[in-house]
Amino acid sequence: MFDCDVLVIGGGIVGLSTAYALTRAAPGTRVTVLEKEPALARHQTGRNSGVIHSGIYYRPGSLKARFAVSGAAEMVKFCTEWGIPHEVTGKLIVATTRDELPRLHALVQRGRENGIPVRELGPTQISEYEPRVRGLAAIHVGTTGICDYGAVSARLAEASGARILRGAEVTVIDRRPWGVAVRTADGRIVRARVLVNCAGLHCDRIARLAGDDPGMRIVPFRGEYYELKDPSLVRGLVYPVPDPAFPFLGVHLTRGIDGGVHIGPNAVPALAREGYGWSVVRPRELAGTLAWPGSWSIARAHWRYGAGELHRSLSKRAFTEAVRRLLPVIEESDLRRAAPGVRAQAVLRDGTLVDDFLIREEARTVHVLNAPSPAATASLPIGREVATLALAQL
Repeated sequence: MFDCDVLVIGGGIVGLSTAYALTRAAPGTRVTVLEKEPALARHQTGRNSGVIHSGIYYRPGSLKARFAVSGAAEMVKFCTEWGIPHEVTGKLIVATTRDELPRLHALVQRGRENGIPVRELGPTQISEYEPRVRGLAAIHVGTTGICDYGAVSARLAEASGARILRGAEVTVIDRRPWGVAVRTADGRIVRARVLVNCAGLHCDRIARLAGDDPGMRIVPFRGEYYELKDPSLVRGLVYPVPDPAFPFLGVHLTRGIDGGVHIGPNAVPALAREGYGWSVVRPRELAGTLAWPGSWSIARAHWRYGAGELHRSLSKRAFTEAVRRLLPVIEESDLRRAAPGVRAQAVLRDGTLVDDFLIREEARTVHVLNAPSPAATASLPIGREVATLALAQL
């Protein structure tokens, strides 16, 4: 009667980690993964900065803090065991103005509460790590690293032993007391005892197809990147002090596993769930975003911040000025465009930006409803958590 025991929707790193955790925890469990794209990890997983985050930013005791801290160590171990390119580089978080100093000191305390080794630096010590970076003070976070999350995803898919169906966009979900039946756009029907929704940018839509009210909507934010023409200007990872009112970390400098240095991202509203440029507009998806009351609440509360991000999106000069706060030697001519990404940010009806991972159980279903950064870092513990909930329903 059943084609599989657990059906996972979404072939990004969280869905694949869940499949991996399912077959590790319960050998013999039949797992199928549906991915609407012709290849895995096409969206958030394959379009991020490749950073293994330490967990320093996140509220102590939150899922993000717990899973990022443990996930960073696990990700390094996983990459080592499977021969996946990675490096534990450490990173600098740099205060460039006096009003950022209290926030920097608060990060030191938060890091220590989360069990993360943190070293405080003055201007001279900053130069020892990054000769061309300037700031009033900084902290060095030793557990931050970089890796290739696309390669991690491919290994998770292979090691899970799951049946992977690509080009399988879900159009109908029929949930019954005995399980679920899912129909894809090409007419294929897959029956399972339990459904796991790891659809990322489309997770709220999948929840509604399953008959559940997720109580949130995904509002997509595009992150635009540049890269340095001369990567020797930066040795490692350099971040500004983030604004605690937003889940975005600001424009930062990241030396990737390929040796190139990416700069960004900013954060501007995308006009489609997969809106990787201003020219990508999907009216139905845009209408859904505009119809959600939370979208207008965000706009009213944070229009000044949004205007600045929009200006940096449309003006390379403005983007360069943001970079120059950290790296004064940079000129516009030193930057060239790089591939953008889109963040799937869950927003509540009142406009609250969900600031933690959000996992919800329903009958015969587990929904992952908010898993933006640092979800790639935290993917192994997230996968175990979701797998535990799914196996309890078998």
